[in-house]
Amino acid sequence: MSQALTFPVPAAGSLDQYIQSVNRMPMLSEQQEVELATRLRDEGDVDAARQLVMSHLRVVVAIARGYLGYGLPHADLIQEGNIGLMKAVKRFDPTRGVRLVSFAIHWIKAEIHEYILKNWRLVKIATTKAQRKLFFNLRGMKQDSSTLQPAEVRSIAAQLGVKPEEVVEMETRLSGRDIPLDAGSDDEDERFAPIAYLPDPHAEPSEQVEQAQLARLQDSGLRDALASLDERSRAIVQRRWLAEGDSATLHELAAEYGVSAERIRQIEAKAMQKMRGMLAAVA
Repeated sequence: MSQALTFPVPAAGSLDQYIQSVNRMPMLSEQQEVELATRLRDEGDVDAARQLVMSHLRVVVAIARGYLGYGLPHADLIQEGNIGLMKAVKRFDPTRGVRLVSFAIHWIKAEIHEYILKNWRLVKIATTKAQRKLFFNLRGMKQDSSTLQPAEVRSIAAQLGVKPEEVVEMETRLSGRDIPLDAGSDDEDERFAPIAYLPDPHAEPSEQVEQAQLARLQDSGLRDALASLDERSRAIVQRRWLAEGDSATLHELAAEYGVSAERIRQIEAKAMQKMRGMLAAVA
């Protein structure tokens, strides 16, 4: 169903314009919602699905705004939430007596959570079910920024249904920060930077020759892999992953090419898969 739906992407690719446009879309009454959902379920009516999705895009924007504290692009958070909304529309049962917005919130948040967990840090911070539950709830449950006391740890563990040691471990992870390997301009930073404690793998001449050969092969392989893509796929990969400075968002590229952000995501995934196969062969 997601491939058949398109979203109103502003001509200039402005996120503010997108938000204004979805907020102007009329909300559906309960009767309209049931009629459209019934048409989708019984007849596979794509236009009914489109109306259900369009009328709830503002809900995705509101939910995505609550996750801006993780430092990820608002546009990408919205796009992930839109995917969750489409999944909810596809699974919605109008006979249950529940409004779509109540049913869709779970799916929208699930997609956004998955995106945040994959992209918030280089080191994955939450991989198990208990860790994910703690990641999205622990900071809000703490009374202040101080370290949790044993009684607080036990209370939070009981409320979330996790082990006390898992609460302590997640608190430690969340209170840490990513440290750059390289140093800043200060001499003190340079002396204590993590990179200063790593062995130099390039000290031996043979290592230098091997690394130079590998770099040439990888550089050539990357050029060949990019050259194997069609023009649009190559441009999308370059602007998403190889651009200097800020990379283009899914919505910006969608506006430029006149397609949905989900379509850009699909093109990118297919191109990256093809490139990985070619680069693996070179390595």
